[in-house]
Amino acid sequence: MDSYAQGETTPALLEETIGATLARTVSTYADREALVECATGRRWTWVELDRDVAALARGLIGAGIEAGDRVGIWGPNSAEWTLVQLATARVGAILVNVNPSYRTHELSYAVNQSGMRMLVSATSFRTSDYRAMVEETAEHNPTLERVVLLDDPDSWAGLVAEGEGVGDDDLAAREAALRPDDAINIQYTSGTTGYPKGATLSHRNILNNGYLVGEVCGYTEADRVCIPVPFYHCFGMVMGNLACVTHGATMVIPAPGFDPALTLQAVSQERCTSLYGVPTMFIAEWALPDLASYDLSSVRTGIMAGSPCPEEMMKKLITAGIDEMTIAYGMTETSPVSTQTRRDDSLERKVGTVGRVCPHLEVKIVDPVSGDTVPRGEAGEFCTRGYSVMLGYWQDEEKTREAVDADGWMHTGDLGVMDEEGYVRITGRIKDMVIRGGENIYPREIEEFLYTHPDIEDVQVVGVPDAKYGEELCAWLRMRPGTEPLDAVGVRAYASGRLAHYKVPRYVMVVEEFPMTVTGKVRKVEMREVSTRELGLA
Repeated sequence: MDSYAQGETTPALLEETIGATLARTVSTYADREALVECATGRRWTWVELDRDVAALARGLIGAGIEAGDRVGIWGPNSAEWTLVQLATARVGAILVNVNPSYRTHELSYAVNQSGMRMLVSATSFRTSDYRAMVEETAEHNPTLERVVLLDDPDSWAGLVAEGEGVGDDDLAAREAALRPDDAINIQYTSGTTGYPKGATLSHRNILNNGYLVGEVCGYTEADRVCIPVPFYHCFGMVMGNLACVTHGATMVIPAPGFDPALTLQAVSQERCTSLYGVPTMFIAEWALPDLASYDLSSVRTGIMAGSPCPEEMMKKLITAGIDEMTIAYGMTETSPVSTQTRRDDSLERKVGTVGRVCPHLEVKIVDPVSGDTVPRGEAGEFCTRGYSVMLGYWQDEEKTREAVDADGWMHTGDLGVMDEEGYVRITGRIKDMVIRGGENIYPREIEEFLYTHPDIEDVQVVGVPDAKYGEELCAWLRMRPGTEPLDAVGVRAYASGRLAHYKVPRYVMVVEEFPMTVTGKVRKVEMREVSTRELGLA
């Protein structure tokens, strides 16, 4: 049998906009709780959330934001983030997610490449001074007309106030002109060319992915979903927020950034029924010395994604009564989830596979060279097709054609094996992508950046094993003649404020030459082996 599988065709896809779905949820579940922000204690029913989303949507129209304009959002998880997500969807603006870890170099690229007109930004978070970085890059961002600070009451209120002259009829007319296939979101993924690519997603893409992932989790209006994963990523804004919007479930924001104790405190106090995270998050939560003091008895399901689930961790979840936890796999370009384990799957499937194809999608495993579908049990490239595949990379037709073939199949670059029952194991990456704590990192981007250091002649970056994050980065450097060798501290200092922290190599090896093939290609496999051995990481 070929490694091909097709998902269920029920329930039917939602052929509508995010705004239309929100309106139906508001009318159905009006006084049920929609959103809880634990850090501030603020709460919204669906009617109250709709009121604030509409006010912000009118503000965007009043500020001159047209359908198709790009509006960026840059900051940690907050209620305002969710309001911006829903309000931009209602006016047809394309929300551009900016990673909270970005620094000036990456911010400028995202603003300019997307042609962003407005940026809604936090003033600061942890060690990031967003306001200073925006000001520092202002002269390099000619399209950016306005910056709104979401945690500055005057700035935020000023935007909302611009909608006072915009009537409900004006907002309704704007919404009536929108279509499900309209672009609604740009999410930057690290690119193998050294620059991130803007995966462009529609209402139809992300609304249905949130809806169907929620269906697999068995969500109803009675569910309360704890979302400690970042909103800037599909995990937070689609699998989290939109899964809730499509089911009338409650979105619970435990903290602006991940904190294991605050996450479990939110679960306990808010009686959450579902908990999300990458494996490192669950490991950190279950390692808390006072774990037994948190009442987790309300949790029945959730989603773990980003990297394989350790068997011992899944056993701990099941012991805690969370026996309907699901494992999901996908990528930003597919909105994101393509496969998911089912709630009643065995422990073996939950720790050994990434599940089976989701509803309304097709998946196949192909020979990376010939493109032919391989027999079940054989490894090949994982490909997926269906409603979830992105519209394309923003203003990059060439890269879009490389990723999505003429028949609509998204080529993920991941190696997988499909078993006789259609369950998939991901066994590696065709290219050299590194996954650090759920963050996809393409070494080429880091290499391009380090090439700008005046003392570095050549650089190669590989992933090496790490007990906490799954993988860490190791940079192999060839120094220019007559210069002092750089160490990890020096590289970190050079990258500080210019690269996101998770992209800064933890290890540095200074070498005379790189291992090469006969044809002159760098042997990264050998570099990984040498790095692992010499750094004692085996």
